[in-house]
Amino acid sequence: SRQMAAQDDAMDVEEQPTEIDEGLYSRQLYVMGREGQARMAVSDVLIVGMNGLGVEIAKNVILAGVKSVTLHDPTPTSWLDLSAQFYLGEAELGQPRAAVSAPKLAELNQYVKVTCRDDELNPEFLSNFQCVVMINAPYETQLAVNDYCHANGKQFISSEVAGVFGSVFCDFGPEFVVSDINGEAASSCIVASITQASPALVTVLDDQRHGLETGAVVQLDGLDGMEELNGRQFTITFKDAYSFEIDCDTTAMSPYKTAGYVNEIKQPTTLAFKSLRESLTAPGEITLSDFGKWDRPGLLHMAFRALDVWKSKHGGAYPTPGNLEHAGELMGELTTLNEAAGEGEFKLEAEQLGSEATVKVVQQLSVGSAGVINPMCALLGGVVGQEVLKACSGKFMPLTQFFYFDATEALPDQPLTIDQVTPTGCRYDSQIVVFGSEMQEKIMALNYFLVGSGAIGCEMLKNWALMGLAAGESGHVHITDMDSIEKSNLSRQFLFRPSDIGKMKATAATAKAQEMNPAMKITVYEARVGSDSEGLFNDDFFEALDGVTNALDNIEARLYMDSRCLFYQKPLLESGTLGTKGNTQMVVPHLTENYGATRDPPEKSIPVCTLKNFPNQIEHTLQWSRDMFEGMFKQTMEDTNTYLTSPDFAETLRQQQSTKLDTLKNVKAALVDDRALSFDDCIAWTRLNFEVDYNNKIRQLLHNFPEDQVTSTGQPFWSGSKRAPVALVFDASDPLHLAYIKAGANLRASNYGIKGTWDDAYFLAFLPNVVVPGFTPKDGVKIKTPEEEKKEADAKAAGGGGGGAADEELMDVDAQCDEIIAQLPTPASLAGFQLNPVEFDKDIDEHMEFVTAASNLRARNYKIPEADMHRSRLIAGKIIPAIATTTALVTGLVCLELYKVIQSKPVEAYKNGFVNLAIPVFAFSEPQPPATTLAKIQKDGAPFEWKWSAWDRLDIKLGDITLKQLIAHMEDAYGLELTMLSHGVSILYSFFQNKKKTKARMPMTMSQLVTEVTGKEVPPEQKYLIFEVMCSTDEDDEVDVPCVRLFLNAE
Repeated sequence: SRQMAAQDDAMDVEEQPTEIDEGLYSRQLYVMGREGQARMAVSDVLIVGMNGLGVEIAKNVILAGVKSVTLHDPTPTSWLDLSAQFYLGEAELGQPRAAVSAPKLAELNQYVKVTCRDDELNPEFLSNFQCVVMINAPYETQLAVNDYCHANGKQFISSEVAGVFGSVFCDFGPEFVVSDINGEAASSCIVASITQASPALVTVLDDQRHGLETGAVVQLDGLDGMEELNGRQFTITFKDAYSFEIDCDTTAMSPYKTAGYVNEIKQPTTLAFKSLRESLTAPGEITLSDFGKWDRPGLLHMAFRALDVWKSKHGGAYPTPGNLEHAGELMGELTTLNEAAGEGEFKLEAEQLGSEATVKVVQQLSVGSAGVINPMCALLGGVVGQEVLKACSGKFMPLTQFFYFDATEALPDQPLTIDQVTPTGCRYDSQIVVFGSEMQEKIMALNYFLVGSGAIGCEMLKNWALMGLAAGESGHVHITDMDSIEKSNLSRQFLFRPSDIGKMKATAATAKAQEMNPAMKITVYEARVGSDSEGLFNDDFFEALDGVTNALDNIEARLYMDSRCLFYQKPLLESGTLGTKGNTQMVVPHLTENYGATRDPPEKSIPVCTLKNFPNQIEHTLQWSRDMFEGMFKQTMEDTNTYLTSPDFAETLRQQQSTKLDTLKNVKAALVDDRALSFDDCIAWTRLNFEVDYNNKIRQLLHNFPEDQVTSTGQPFWSGSKRAPVALVFDASDPLHLAYIKAGANLRASNYGIKGTWDDAYFLAFLPNVVVPGFTPKDGVKIKTPEEEKKEADAKAAGGGGGGAADEELMDVDAQCDEIIAQLPTPASLAGFQLNPVEFDKDIDEHMEFVTAASNLRARNYKIPEADMHRSRLIAGKIIPAIATTTALVTGLVCLELYKVIQSKPVEAYKNGFVNLAIPVFAFSEPQPPATTLAKIQKDGAPFEWKWSAWDRLDIKLGDITLKQLIAHMEDAYGLELTMLSHGVSILYSFFQNKKKTKARMPMTMSQLVTEVTGKEVPPEQKYLIFEVMCSTDEDDEVDVPCVRLFLNAE
């Protein structure tokens, strides 16, 4: 065999490390798991075909971290490639696609060997690979390769993109083992009761459904009573949402008392795949890509088979763009195939075969099949990329076995003429083949705002570069992102390289996108979107835009951009991912509801008393540990620095009446009682904290609530979600105890600018010298129970309040504060002394060492299963699991919707999407129309019933009129009496306002009035003022109307 341009020694490849590089794969590990990642790291993948789809798959698989990717495609680069293949440009025309792409793909991951071969696809060559992927290959070639793969334990995937149509086929062999069929976290619940019966009934606490189905396997642990079940696994039978039976006779066992966990143990599943040769004529149930097109998969199966026959008769060429005669021939081939189907073979029903809808779909496939467009490649590249990872890792449910997708709604309403879709010898030829030259001009003239340049932002910029968005004279892309590049970004934000770490994301992403398409015009910003950047992203900025695309990772920013798009009447293309799950939402002015119209319920917070004294889940101990980190190493240090540097420290304290005593105690500890002068002081401080938190406080809690205590109803106090703790006795030889001391001491040392060490021997030598004071639990210490906390919260919500006792306590607090202040060294005596607060960063291992150790010690107190640093990082850092495949897919879906926005399609053409690549499931729905409110007003002097939505407002284009004129205008134009007028949070006018104040405000212009009431000048460049209004009619009926937008300059 011949080795082509990408030689092994040119790739500068490092071997996959025996330990997984968590810094690189951290977000992906939460998707694929350690075992899955390790299996991928020893997998060799062959990709045959390096068009736009092939390079997308290769990119996603290389980023994910397989062992090697071999590219096979000597096809010369043509103009039709450049609309979707991001590593090919005009300079590469005529050069082999794989050879050009290999060196650039190799830059994506230093651990993945990328080579390029042009060997014959024979058994000897194919035997080198675990997974073989074929792109836009004829069935004849696919069948030969698949026959070998199916018989020899190799996984085979083929895919084809043709215009807005795509197909995928998977064959992972007759016996393929899947370790995890859905990717969901295994169920874990707290046991409430277990019956002495056969079979035994297990009931879990009613604060969480167990989520198990009949046949699931569970393990019981930590039971007090019926200990015979601890550590054993059982197959369950579902009874209801909170109970199930286990296949066990417990009648002779000791009765269940309290505590215990039930944990699901995921079981592997073996799947049997059919070969391509068998599946072509008997495809079985085809995975649906859109429930609204339930009859489409069978039609597309036959249409792609017919397309292969047509190509085989025309030297492998696709039908000529726009050629209706060729479309008719393709329909003829489909009909012939259908008629030739034998007994038991798949065929279309006569009614479907002869329908106008079928003829139209086949025509749409034919006329655009020569076009390989970027959004389809991004979408299918995500789907197929994930199938490759499934083949290599055994993680998640593969496609079984055919999958077809189409986006015919994005096509022009009327068929385009041949002259509109004929390639012109430019980089956008493939897109022109599908959408026409006029559409291409519109795309190039677009002005879009991309908010964010992380994972979604990188993929979106790449898509836009290939589509030619903003590559025309009047087009422009604005992109903003205030973040810099970190190592953990590299496995899914593919525009970045190791050499970019530390650079600003938007700047680096823009440079890479303009390498792909130098004609693209981009302006970069490094500002956070929000009220503080409205001077930058102002009226002129938004009014010049054609639309906004979000690439954000938080709800707050999404809601803000949604409000901006509502105000400026701009389309908003929204998307997001969570591991293998992705969603897209289209927001189109007046056609759809806005993003903020529907929201998820807020996250359930953990009660304070649960965190402080009654944890029962690792999430509780990790939150407690994070709070401890914040208080010990950040907040106390910041408060101390404020005392040392701020002249108005006393005033700051007065504003924190409920916390000022604790603040002062912490400042005194930092500067006097516990001030560290050496690293030994830091070790001693951490050791004493261990004693307080994991021994003394636990003993005090058990003194207040002994293990045998019962409630007023006779129930054991320590039951249900409350777990009786055990005080820990410090043992320096226990790795967890020592890990806590080492991490805490080094963080404390960094606070004081002291050099630390992580040497075990140093700690083990010093720790015996620490004098630990004795402790005796006290009577009269108040500890709130969950029931008391809930009762107090309910009373507060009902309007209950405190009395004189609270006032006496405040007086006592003031006296104690004065006493502490008198003991503090003056700031002048410590001139120049500063502490170094530590800001928690989940990606800094030294921070996570402390959080993990502190959490696991507390978990050990309460007999809660402990978590390693990897899982602790996920929970404590609130990490969003991410993988490149899902990101690519959702950006492809968004760009298909962008085609529709450009054409001003009706609402029924748009699709909001939800995808889960793990199951896999694809679901699309028509966006909801905006909710409307009926307002009975006057218009042109006659009664008018106005159904308005969040997209509407009352535009008044009379210039900077006075309040009196505005009130008169509302009456004259709409027949409405203005009863209240506000701007932001400030009320400018109301019917119950002081008459003297009203009289003074009436002659003021609206900008003067806003300045007068808010104390803020209206910027001279501001075009509008926005007012919320309350109105009524002459009959005193209140009328709901949208906000008023006053144009400050009359038009």
